[in-house]
Order: sequence, then structure tokens, then C-alpha cells
Amino acid sequence: MFAASLINYLDRSSISLALPLLSRDLRLGPESKGLLLSAFFWSYALMQIPIGWAVDRFNLRWLYFAAFLLWSVSQGLTGFAGSLAVLIMFRMLLGVGESIYLPGGTKIVSLFFGPAESGLPCGIFDFGTRMGMVLGGLIIPWLLVRLGWRSTFRLLGFAALLWLIPWLWATRGRLGHRPRPASTTRNRTQQIRWLLTNRNLIGICLGLFCFDYYWYLFVTWLPDYLVTVRHFTILHAGFFSALPYFVFGASEPIGGWIADRLIRYGWDETRTRKGIVTIAFLTGLLLFPASLVHSAHTAVVLLAAASLVGLASGNLLVILQRCAPPEDVGLWTGLENFTGNLGGVLAPLLTGFLISRTGSYSPGFALAAIVLVAGIFCYWFIVGDLGSRSQAAAGS
Repeated sequence: MFAASLINYLDRSSISLALPLLSRDLRLGPESKGLLLSAFFWSYALMQIPIGWAVDRFNLRWLYFAAFLLWSVSQGLTGFAGSLAVLIMFRMLLGVGESIYLPGGTKIVSLFFGPAESGLPCGIFDFGTRMGMVLGGLIIPWLLVRLGWRSTFRLLGFAALLWLIPWLWATRGRLGHRPRPASTTRNRTQQIRWLLTNRNLIGICLGLFCFDYYWYLFVTWLPDYLVTVRHFTILHAGFFSALPYFVFGASEPIGGWIADRLIRYGWDETRTRKGIVTIAFLTGLLLFPASLVHSAHTAVVLLAAASLVGLASGNLLVILQRCAPPEDVGLWTGLENFTGNLGGVLAPLLTGFLISRTGSYSPGFALAAIVLVAGIFCYWFIVGDLGSRSQAAAGS
């Protein structure tokens, strides 16, 4: 799952790193670039609920196989695109395939690990996403300079198909179809009504929206910002963007591990996990000085410090697992990730709009930091006690 998450974000982020070259070839302005960066999230967000429903019901081994196949082929075919419309189409297909990453990964962790030990596994498998960004920042610019953006996309997409071989080997007899308990065959209308009014689910969804808006600003606009505003070359921009991504990723298992250890020592689980989320989200305020300082290297250091937001990631996944009925973890994750990725749709679009209107990246950075801090209130004042899973299950 770590390797799949790494490839997932390596493919997802490649468009951001290729954007300076790609936009020059296709003559894309700021708003067109924002549209292209946003396109992936249209299909990715819309697929979250159906894919979450599917991972709770179907053979996860073959479901993940099919999704991975689709996203890798879509990534490879992007290298053949000759217009903005075709690029958008392949980005949307990539979003359909990659939609399985979080619902599928969270479901697997919930099947093999107990509540008190889930923080570290969640952090590790999600750490792969940030390492994909790190590896992308180091390798993709080198490939772009030597091969061009078209051959880079083809290589990344089609070579990734090799991952399917160890996946089929590692999952033999481990992720087969698991029949749902009879108690979950409740009236669908009642189920939908219950989901739409469940306070924990609403708080989790709103909180992840705030987190994802912030994160996807990094994913989509950071490389272009370093080239356009800080005047790094593509190679240097890739290298320096890798630092914030690495800090973000390395923080994820650390944040989960700290919470797991403290809980084993007798700390209250709710306050511990929400407290780490709060500290992590507050580090996002460092985006303000990062966008204002004159020194490019100081800006990179501040961007890296602002990436300590990653300390929250593993705990966010565990908070969902602790609140969701066990048989509906995939569906809850899909609902959460759907709402979160609306932030992925809005962040590149609003940032592109603000850049075109103000000529500066600072308003877009400031908005992302404010949205993130607002997420703290969602987890403290809407999401309830993390021992309330039994109540959620009873309501199901």
C-alpha cells in the first residue's frame, strides 16, 4: 500500500512539475492552468462515494487491481495529448482510477489492525503519497529536461504497471470478498438519512475539506510558484519542492506513532488525537511569512516548516475509523474523501483566479492557511468522543 500510494502521487503530481513546459507548448494562461490542475479532482471527488461503497462489498484485491490499471494507462496516454481538452480528459480518467487509494487503504488498515495500533500503519501507508511527491520532485524534473514532458508521462504511466505483479502475489487469500453482516441490510432511505445527519461524519468531512484545501495548494501550485515567483530553474524547483513534501510525509507516521504511544500510556484517545491535529494545523500559519519573505531559500525553509501539518494525517484517518461502523469504513472514507477533494477542486481554481486578479501568490497562500485553521473547530466542536463507534454502529 505504501508503494501504491507513492506511485499514486508520483503520477498525480507530475502535471504540476511539467506545468511550466506544458503551458509554454500549449500556450496556457493562469486560469487555463488552474483549470487543468483542477480537472483531476472533478472525477476523483465524484468517485469517492461509489468507490467507498464498493470496497466494503467487493473483492478488494481485484478492485484495486482494476483501478491501478486504469490510472497507470491514463497517465501513460497523457503523453500523447495534443490539446487542453484531451489533457483534461486523461486527467479525469486518472482521477477515476486513483480514487481507490484512500478508501481502499483505510479499509485494509481497519481489517488488519486494532484501534489502539492504527495510527502508525495509517501514517505509513499515507506516507507513500508524500514520498511520491518527494521522488517526483527529484526525478521528474530530470526526466522533463532530458526526455520532454510527453515521454516523461509515458514512462511514468506504463512502467508503473509492474506494481501489479507483487500486488497479486502479496494479496493471495488475504483480501477476498467479506460478506456484510445481516444487521447492515437496513432500509436504504434510513441509511442515507442517518449518514446525512450523523454529527461525527459531518465534522470529519468538513475537517478534511479544510486539510485537503491546504494540501492541494501544495500539490498543484508549489512547483510553479518556485519557478515563477522564486525564479528557480525546473531542476532546482523540483529539488526544493521535495523538501516540504518530505517533511509533510515524514511527519505522518511520526504523528500517528506519538498518539499511539501516548494512548498506550493511558492518555485520553480523543484529546490526544485531536490535540495533535490542532498543533499540526496551527503550523500551517507559517504560509503567511513564507509568501512574504524576500529570500527564496528562507521561503523554502518556512514552507517546509508549514508542512508539519503532516503530523495530523495518520490521526485523521484513525479518527474516522474510530467513529465509523466497522462494516462501513470504506463508505465513510469515500464520503470523507469526496468532501475533502472538493477542496482539491477549489484550491487550484481559486488560487489561479487570485493570481490572475492580483498578480501575486500571497492571497492564495493566505486563504489556504485560514481554511486549514478553521478545520480545528470542526474536529473539536462537531466530532464527538472517539469511543462512540458503538453508538454509530447501533445507529446503523
